[in-house]
Amino acid sequence: MKILIIHGPNLNLLEKRDKYIYGGTSLEGINRLLKQRAKELGMNVEIFQSNHEGEIIDKLQETLENEVSGVVINPGAFTHYSIAIRDAVEILKVPVIEVHLSNIYSREDFRSKSVIAPLCRGQISGFGISSYILALEALKLLDRNIDRR
Repeated sequence: MKILIIHGPNLNLLEKRDKYIYGGTSLEGINRLLKQRAKELGMNVEIFQSNHEGEIIDKLQETLENEVSGVVINPGAFTHYSIAIRDAVEILKVPVIEVHLSNIYSREDFRSKSVIAPLCRGQISGFGISSYILALEALKLLDRNIDRR
C-alpha cells in the first residue's frame, strides 16, 4: 500500500513559525514519524513538499499513472483558495484526506473555509502531528474495507 503525502507552502519552515499554532517539530521530524508509523502499518509513503501550486498539481496528477492507494494532503494556505488544486483532487480515483496541524476553524475567519475538503474522503485538523498519523490510520482502515461509504 503506497500513500502519497503532500505538504504545501511554508511547511518547510515549521520550526520557524508560531510554535503555539504549529508545534515545535520540523518538517523533517514529522516526515520521520510518518515513515515510522507507515512502516508499522505496512505502508510505503512518498513524501513531497512544495511552495508552488503547479508543482503540487503535477504531483497529484502523477497519481493517475502511479500505483498509489491514497493521498494525505496539507495544502497550507492553498486550502482556502486554490481551485486548481481542488480540480486536481477531484480527478483522483483514490481516497484523499486533507490534514492541518492547527484547528483551522478556531483561527482567522478566512481560514475556516476549505475549497478542497468537500472533494476529500475526510479532513483532520487541530491535532498537530497526530493529524497526519490519524490520516494514515484512516487510509489503512479504508483499505481494509471497514468503511467504504
